[in-house]
Amino acid sequence: MDEEPGNDQQGQQEAKQREAEMRNTILAQVLDQSARARLSNLALVKPEKAKAVENYLIQMARFGQLGGKISESGLIEILEKVSQQTEKKTTVKFNRRKVMDSDDEDDD
Repeated sequence: MDEEPGNDQQGQQEAKQREAEMRNTILAQVLDQSARARLSNLALVKPEKAKAVENYLIQMARFGQLGGKISESGLIEILEKVSQQTEKKTTVKFNRRKVMDSDDEDDD
């Protein structure tokens, strides 16, 4: 019974590895060499953004919306689209706390 969790974990790891290989195969088919290099560089700096772009490309490939290999300039356009969709508005909110004024306590 102790061996089942280990086998299950190994099975999950193998499934993740197969999925990663499948993703890489699809991306190799839809991106040219310079675009793949740019995407891998992006993955080093912003892995969540690279994952979003990969998902977008794979989805487009599955639905047949890509008309051939995407060049680096095409990838840049896709990156800009994804950036606009996932752009986070940075807001700073000041939470001012009222501090007891020490002069009020000095009444003799």
